[in-house]
Amino acid sequence: MLTTLRVLTAEALGTFYLCFAGIAAILCTVPPINAGGGLVAIALAHGLALSIAVNNFGGISGAHVNPAVTVAALVTRRITPPLALLYIVAQLLGASIAALICREVFPAEAVNAAMLGIPLPAAWAGAGTVFCVEFVLTFLLVTSIFGTAIDERGKTVKIGGFGIGLTVAFDILAGGPITGASMNPARSFGPALVMGHWEWHGMYWLAPILGACAAALLYHHFLLVTPDAPPVQEEYLDRGRR
Repeated sequence: MLTTLRVLTAEALGTFYLCFAGIAAILCTVPPINAGGGLVAIALAHGLALSIAVNNFGGISGAHVNPAVTVAALVTRRITPPLALLYIVAQLLGASIAALICREVFPAEAVNAAMLGIPLPAAWAGAGTVFCVEFVLTFLLVTSIFGTAIDERGKTVKIGGFGIGLTVAFDILAGGPITGASMNPARSFGPALVMGHWEWHGMYWLAPILGACAAALLYHHFLLVTPDAPPVQEEYLDRGRR
C-alpha cells in the first residue's frame, strides 16, 4: 500500500511540474504581465519541466505524467488496468492543483485572456485538423519515450528525460499555434476543470490517447528488440568494420 502511494504521489508531482510550469509560462506572455518570449518560452517551459519530472520521478513511477502515456503502457502490458486507473487519477489531481494555484496567483486579467492556458484550437482549425495534429504530436512524443526510456538501445545513450522534454518542446513549436499542443489529457483537464470550460475537451482525450497507442504498438511490436531477436544494427555495424 505504501509503495503504491509513493508511486501515485510521484505521478501527481510529476504532472504538477509539467502543468504548473506550462500554465505559468503561458500566463506570463499575456497582459498585464507581458514578459515576452512567446511560443519559444512556452515550449521551453513545458519541455524543461517534463525533462526534470522524468529525471526526478522516472525511477519511482516511470514518470508517465500523462494519461495517454499510461494508456500506451496499458496496451503494451507494461501496467495493470487497476494501477493504470490510479495513475490517471493521480495525474488529473496533479494537473488540477497546478491549474488552481496558477489561477490564484496570477492576475485575473491574464487568467481570462489565456483561458488559464487551456489548449484550444485556432479559430480556423476544424475537428479533423485538431485530431490529426494532436494524434501526430502525441505519436512523436510516445515514440521518443519508447526510444529513450524503454528501449535498452536508447537507454545506452543516457538522454532519457532530456530527449522526451525536447520532443514536447518541438511539438509545441510545431503545433502550438494550431491546437495548443496538449498531447496530454491531464494538461487539458486541469485548467478546463478550474475554468469550467469543456469545449473541444473530448478531442483532447481521444486524439492523444489514440496517437500514443499507435506509437506504443508500433514500437513494441516492430521496433523494439525482443529477447529472441538480436539487434539488427549490430550486424550492419560488423559489416561496416570489415
